[in-house]
Amino acid sequence: MTTHGDQPAPQRRRVRPYAMTGGRTRSTHDDLEIETLVSTTSTGDQTPKLTVEQRAIAALCHDVLSVAEVSAKLHLPLGVVRVLVADMADEHLVMVHRPAHPGDRPDLALLERVLYGLHSI
Repeated sequence: MTTHGDQPAPQRRRVRPYAMTGGRTRSTHDDLEIETLVSTTSTGDQTPKLTVEQRAIAALCHDVLSVAEVSAKLHLPLGVVRVLVADMADEHLVMVHRPAHPGDRPDLALLERVLYGLHSI
C-alpha cells in the first residue's frame, strides 16, 4: 500500500499506546524531561521477562539516548516512553541521568558515553 508520491504507508500499530502503559499517562514519580538521558543497566540486559517495548528500549539504550530520541526511534508517543522508562528505572533495568542543575558538574563517564554516541551518529 502506498500514499501520495509513492511513499510507503506508515504501518498501523496493533496495540494502542495506552495498553502499553496499563492505561497510565504518568509514571508513579515525576515526569521525565525529554532531555533526560537513559542507559541500560546490567540487570536490564539479563532480565528475560520484558515486554516487547521494554526489550526495544533496553536494546536502544546500550548507547546513551535521551527520552526524546527513544520515542522517535521507536515511533512511540513521548508520554508512553516516559512511563515505560520510569517503570524500567524503578525496576533498575535502566539508569536515568537527569539534566544537571546550574552549578552541578556532570559525571565524566556519562559525558564520555554521550560523546561516543555522538561520534557514532
